[in-house]
Amino acid sequence: MLQDQTSTQPADAGIADAAAAAAPAAVEPAAGSVMAAASSAPPPVDAAAPMSDAAALQTMGFSHLIQNLDWIGWMVLVTLVIQSLGSWVYIIVNGLRNLSITARMERVISTFWETPSAADAVRFMEEQPSSEPFSKIALDCAGAAAHHQRHEGSRLVEALNRSEFIDRSLRQAVTRESSRLENGLTWLATTGSSAPFVGLLGTVMGIYHALIAIGASGQASMDVVAGPVGEALIMTAFGLFVAIPAVLAYNFFMRSNRKINARFDEFAHDLHDFFATGSRVEGVGPKPVKK
Repeated sequence: MLQDQTSTQPADAGIADAAAAAAPAAVEPAAGSVMAAASSAPPPVDAAAPMSDAAALQTMGFSHLIQNLDWIGWMVLVTLVIQSLGSWVYIIVNGLRNLSITARMERVISTFWETPSAADAVRFMEEQPSSEPFSKIALDCAGAAAHHQRHEGSRLVEALNRSEFIDRSLRQAVTRESSRLENGLTWLATTGSSAPFVGLLGTVMGIYHALIAIGASGQASMDVVAGPVGEALIMTAFGLFVAIPAVLAYNFFMRSNRKINARFDEFAHDLHDFFATGSRVEGVGPKPVKK
């Protein structure tokens, strides 16, 4: 029986040695598969990695500007918006007014002089709209002449003769109508001269923000400076967009008003001659400005 036990021990030892030799062979393929899977997996994404240039350029838009404005930027933007709206209101209103005056003035003046009766001519002027300036000048002159005539022998007539009284009334009427033509020109001139500098203030603030971003990140990459630089460029463009129409409109209205004022003076001279002497002196008044 001892022989049987002794004979079985070598067999058990052989089985154990075979199992131990097979175990490393089974582990090696599993380790190889794990390493292959690890090598095929994508590398980890760094959340702090800088964005690409294309993505950085997308931060230069107007939406990024609105989202990142400080109180100075908002002040600049609101100022430019108010200046632009006011300029366009005056451009439209004054343009329609000057167009209406220019289209009607020759007909009003010629009809007044071609009417045989002075009373009918005054009545024609009274029928004109309130925005028509030549009729208002003629009515003031006719009213001054009638007022002076009603006070013949009074101290008024002794102090001012008929010509001086009519001349005073005409000067006041021409000054009043000329002042009305200048409505809005101060706003246009102020906007045209100041809007670029208001936009320049926004430009300075955008560059300032870019420098702060560079100092905080320690690098001058595109994703750091794109937003602030875009803010600076947009503010500059906005200031020019506000100023250029205002300057062009101001120059246009100055030229148009100069032509209308010349016709005011010519018409006033003719009215003075007519109501002071009873007849119109031809060819005395200044000629219309052609420039």
